[in-house]
Amino acid sequence: MDWLDLEQLRALLAHGSHWIIQTFLAVLGALLVDLALRRMLTRLQGRLEVRTRTPWDEAVIDALRPPLSVMIWLVGIAFAASIVGRATHAPIFDAVGPLRTMGVIIVITWFMIRLVRHGQKVILAMERPDGTHPDFTTVDSIAKLLRVAILITGALVALQTLGFSISGVLAFGGIGGIAVGFAARDVLANFFGGLMVYLDRPFAVGEWIRSPDRDIEGTVEEISWRLTRIRTFDQRPLYVPNATFSTIAVENPSRMFNRRIKETVGIRYDDAAEMAGIVEEVKQMLLVHPDIDTSRTLMVNFDAFGPSSLDFFLYCFTKTTVWAEYHAVKQDVLFKVMEIIDQHGAQIAFPTSTLHVPDGVTVRSEAEAARKAAQAEDAAASAPNRADATSGDSD
Repeated sequence: MDWLDLEQLRALLAHGSHWIIQTFLAVLGALLVDLALRRMLTRLQGRLEVRTRTPWDEAVIDALRPPLSVMIWLVGIAFAASIVGRATHAPIFDAVGPLRTMGVIIVITWFMIRLVRHGQKVILAMERPDGTHPDFTTVDSIAKLLRVAILITGALVALQTLGFSISGVLAFGGIGGIAVGFAARDVLANFFGGLMVYLDRPFAVGEWIRSPDRDIEGTVEEISWRLTRIRTFDQRPLYVPNATFSTIAVENPSRMFNRRIKETVGIRYDDAAEMAGIVEEVKQMLLVHPDIDTSRTLMVNFDAFGPSSLDFFLYCFTKTTVWAEYHAVKQDVLFKVMEIIDQHGAQIAFPTSTLHVPDGVTVRSEAEAARKAAQAEDAAASAPNRADATSGDSD
């Protein structure tokens, strides 16, 4: 009896060591395959960098490297778990198959999302023949739409794998979407507002925008599906819901071709004879100025008889649109206008008043008025003394 029990124990140990060894070999095989594929991808990437100039192959390899490693370990561990399950007949190992399928779907979805992200970087780094780069806002919007589509597709495939009916899920989603639409009108309005911003592209990240309807002005930092973050000129972040841009007017000064200089200058009426020469010389100065765009409207004309000046205006456009450079050019133009006026012996006018005095009326200076007042005071003071002397003589 004891001999039979010993034989059964040996058989059990022999059978147990068999599946333990198989499990160990499955895990070891996953490790070796992972190391081999890592080295192979590294060498392949090095050769592609030398032999090809396109960045797309490197993007695919970079996107594939982590998901492929996870996939190898997922398959290896699932195979090892199935071996343990067959040996032990534990019910928990019945979930190995569905979990392995779900893991494969998740890894493939992860790879597709990484591929979209790396592709976005490659497209943004491309340079067109004219030296420009693709629009960041457009590329970012397309990448976001692709990522959302991949996530939705992956979720539907996972539900189908778990045994759920896709048609039922879609029907439930349609009914639930109506309820959610009523409960989250503002969220949906902001979502579609962001979609319109992506499609119409009234502005892009890095551009300066402002609205004459609202107190909105600054540089666009980020355009998300719900909010647009704008950095104001006092460096405060301003978060604007995307639905707002469908109801307001938006100016985009970053896309203007030139900046305008429009100034009115007045000279004295005494310098009326110099007006024609001044206007002509200012115009010639603008025509030869290196920072003035002469292909745009350029005007210098005598404009009006002002209350205390003869006014002429200058109207032109600078080549630069940069705010700081524009003010430097405008300053230089105004300095040159002052020099031209001074060279003609004229002066820039300022508000003055003329006093007309009727005939027979004289204007005394302050010194003369003070002297007359002092004489009057002296005369008034000496009058009593003369009166006392007169009365003494009569006595």
